[in-house]
Amino acid sequence: MLEIAERGIYPEDKITMLPETLKRKYLQPTGDGQYAFQERLRKDATFRRFNLMNERFPFKKPFHVIFCRNVMIYFDAPTRTALIEKFHQVMKPGGYLFIGHSETLGRQQNLFKYVMPAVYQKEHV
Repeated sequence: MLEIAERGIYPEDKITMLPETLKRKYLQPTGDGQYAFQERLRKDATFRRFNLMNERFPFKKPFHVIFCRNVMIYFDAPTRTALIEKFHQVMKPGGYLFIGHSETLGRQQNLFKYVMPAVYQKEHV
């Protein structure tokens, strides 16, 4: 999955849910039924495997977007809470957190604003 994301090229059926404005702004058709994210976006994206249970995240810059889909369902409540706090610490204000549709951040958390199912945003400070 990391290799696919790093390439930044997706078949049309994988991008159908993206709004047309974002498709026009960030994607280019490759001519073979696929779409590629612009090079300037691909070079700024980091795809790396690491352990979410590390005490600190090994990244130098804050994140604009974090995709953590269908992972937290395997953790107990205290571990999920700690992970959400770590995500909040390493994310830019206004950044987005995408989780799986079967997951939730919980009603008790106040670090992220609910946007829509499976999408949350870190409040601007």
